[in-house]
Amino acid sequence: MYAIVKAGGHQEKVEVGDTILVNRLDAKKGETVEFPVALVVDGANVTLAAADLAKVSVKAEVVDDEAKGPKINIQKYKNKTGVARRKGHRQQLTAVKITAIA
Repeated sequence: MYAIVKAGGHQEKVEVGDTILVNRLDAKKGETVEFPVALVVDGANVTLAAADLAKVSVKAEVVDDEAKGPKINIQKYKNKTGVARRKGHRQQLTAVKITAIA
């Protein structure tokens, strides 16, 4: 059984026991969060009706609330003008472990 959940502006495919990285959530380590569901697949049964999905929820526990994504290097350069700029960015993320799909 797996579900497609809306988490942090993205959709993620999750199963019970999976650990995923989502954009920073306002939850501390050890807290439980709940994600809205977009699709549920249980064997051959696929649930996509909005009325049925309103009854389903995915619960997850925050494993790490201070995770960071990979470093992204941004470099701008304009030829013949002496203009060059370097900048880096690391997205702040939250690691969550899926505990239940019900």
